[in-house]
Amino acid sequence: MNPILKTNLSQLLKKLITFSILIFVSTFIEIYWSMGSFSEKLSSGNPDSHFFDDAYLLSVLTTILLTIAFLLFTLIKSRYLKTALELISLIVFWFFWNYSIFVDRESAWSTYLFREEILYTLTLSFFPILILSIATVFGLNYILKKI
Repeated sequence: MNPILKTNLSQLLKKLITFSILIFVSTFIEIYWSMGSFSEKLSSGNPDSHFFDDAYLLSVLTTILLTIAFLLFTLIKSRYLKTALELISLIVFWFFWNYSIFVDRESAWSTYLFREEILYTLTLSFFPILILSIATVFGLNYILKKI
């Protein structure tokens, strides 16, 4: 095998694995930090599922989707545009998952209006998403420079 190709393949695998691990861990922590207060509540969709199972599944799904997206974002030359797209992607995904968990474990058992669901989810999610999304994106970009 060509040494240059081997080196490029090795660097790509390092990036992929690093991106995946960091996104998975960040997503898992974010879900538990923001929605952990609902961990003891029953799921309306599947009463047998535990909060850990939901957080794990959502983290795996996010890891797959965002790893692909972030690798595509590396093709963007503008550093600021790339960073903005990464932040927006994380924020949108995480807020959607938090909203889904809130609806599944709290709102479905009660009478919340859509606006109340959004506001309550935003209240619980604002600081975890803000802090972890910035840390994750800058961590990914720092690691990308090092590899």
